[in-house]
Amino acid sequence: MAIRIISKEVVKPSSLQVYVREPFSISLLDQVIPAHYIPTIYFYTNPSDSHFDIAQVLEQLKNSVSKALNQFYPLSGRTVDNLHITSYNKGVPYVEARVKGRLCDYIEKANHQLEILNQLLPCQCYCSIPTSTSPQIAVQVNIFDCGGIAIAMCSSHKIVDGTTLSAFMKSWAAYNQGSNGEIPNPDLLGAASRLFPPLESVPQNYLSLIESLWFKEGWHKTRRFVFDENAIATLVVKAKSKRLEHPSRFVALSAFLWKYAMLATRSASGISKPSILTQSVNLRQRMKPRLPNHSMGNLYCSTISMYKSDAKDIELHHLASLVREAMDAFNDQLGLLQSGEALQFVTDQHNQVEEFAPDGEVELFDCTSWLNTVDGDEADFGWGKPTMTSGGWNESRYHAFANTIIIKSIGQGQHKALEVVITLDEKAMDILERHPDFLAFASPNPYYNKI
Repeated sequence: MAIRIISKEVVKPSSLQVYVREPFSISLLDQVIPAHYIPTIYFYTNPSDSHFDIAQVLEQLKNSVSKALNQFYPLSGRTVDNLHITSYNKGVPYVEARVKGRLCDYIEKANHQLEILNQLLPCQCYCSIPTSTSPQIAVQVNIFDCGGIAIAMCSSHKIVDGTTLSAFMKSWAAYNQGSNGEIPNPDLLGAASRLFPPLESVPQNYLSLIESLWFKEGWHKTRRFVFDENAIATLVVKAKSKRLEHPSRFVALSAFLWKYAMLATRSASGISKPSILTQSVNLRQRMKPRLPNHSMGNLYCSTISMYKSDAKDIELHHLASLVREAMDAFNDQLGLLQSGEALQFVTDQHNQVEEFAPDGEVELFDCTSWLNTVDGDEADFGWGKPTMTSGGWNESRYHAFANTIIIKSIGQGQHKALEVVITLDEKAMDILERHPDFLAFASPNPYYNKI
């Protein structure tokens, strides 16, 4: 389907007061994250409103995002020296595009050609980007011939995690509806840097380790799968053991995904490397007192599960116990973060990984949950909640963010089924999506055919 760009501009905060604000300090947790864009696309079917004027919608969206940037002003600036954000007049790239055809046909085609979703994005994602010159976010509003809309956000992980994106979208949507999108307690916007102050210079070995673990050379492939209620319930039973008598749905599913991603990667490479599964934990809900969702930055840390064995038969219940134990270990270390000792926490995790794989030969898989975070509830612009949310497709063959797993809700009325978006090396994915034991629980996502 042809896509025609109809306008490209830079949107800036509407309030002149923003431009004289002090530099916004990023936190230590932001400093150690390599800058790269993560895409999120919100799809809306054509509202059954005869007064729905596309030209008016486009103008209103642009005006309201400018108001939301007054609240989340660091998103309009640029990062300087990996220490702070300033130059709020640089603004946000904002693209408007027309898509030939119907939204439902486009989504159906995306079932078989996920890469076409990238046509809806304003920039390339999942690869390393320059920290100092790159915008924090970029927006593309896509209008289909049928009146359907796809709002695509590319968010730099240098300063935006899933919760930050959700809070920004909530503010933007509120302004677009004519409501108050102001954030309460705006002083807490920069709470992260006060809790976890930045270092003047982050040790290069920290940055190099994360860069080498996250970004991989080669072709990558992304696929979507659905796990229905019965499949997840069966996995919970299989994940039980004496070490873990009551595994949660999330632990059981995470362990299952880790197992088969590991098996596929080992089969594709012919090498059984030690394996690590990292899982993000939102710190906002765990700090005392709790922080609001609009506290900006990467306010999360990762649990680290480790597995080192050449055995061909990897037991699900063993991996599930490792995942649960990593979560318990994280909870035991939470006091370090609560007391502001983020550097000690980061150092401990760095040493833990180096001791596990001193030669650097390790396969890392990153598992992130979008449940109750980027689920679309925050993005009702006045014509209803999104029919669907999606990411982009990792199509890069160079230094790309790979070996990722995203667990998300699948759609309204199907809250007990979960969608899983997996990106692996191309050969590994070819093996995974044909593995009979994996497909006994996972199925290609049929929901997208119903839009």
